[in-house]
Amino acid sequence: MPRRATIAALVATLAAPLLAGCAHAVVVEPATYAADPDCARVMLAIPEVVGGLEMRATTSQATQAWGDEFEILARCGVEPPGPTTEQCIAVETPAAQVDWLMAEQDDAWVAVTFGRSPALELTVPKIRADEAVGDVLAELSPAAALAPANGLECR
Repeated sequence: MPRRATIAALVATLAAPLLAGCAHAVVVEPATYAADPDCARVMLAIPEVVGGLEMRATTSQATQAWGDEFEILARCGVEPPGPTTEQCIAVETPAAQVDWLMAEQDDAWVAVTFGRSPALELTVPKIRADEAVGDVLAELSPAAALAPANGLECR
């Protein structure tokens, strides 16, 4: 009997680090056009670290999350916005230029690529927004630029 207890303790000790690394997937509702093949290109190009936060697994196709608490979320395949008077921000990086529409919600900022189809939606909780929105848009713009342009741009 003592031998079984020793083996069980050894197995538990060896398994603990493996189990500790298993975090639950973040539940994210898929976008309407998540199955669009261009979303696969966009999502494969998304960086593993965004706003200094590590990538997390999600429950839906064409979605991504970063951070353990107050997650930053991305969903590809949302309805591409048409002409609008909403706040539009042109983000230029050495790798790409992407226009984003910005909308404030109660607890988050939501940015959607403008002039791209399929559109990429990014949700940044306000608790992270002050230090993260500009950096996160710049970090995600090269991946977002892989979605084909549809002729609309910020004015």
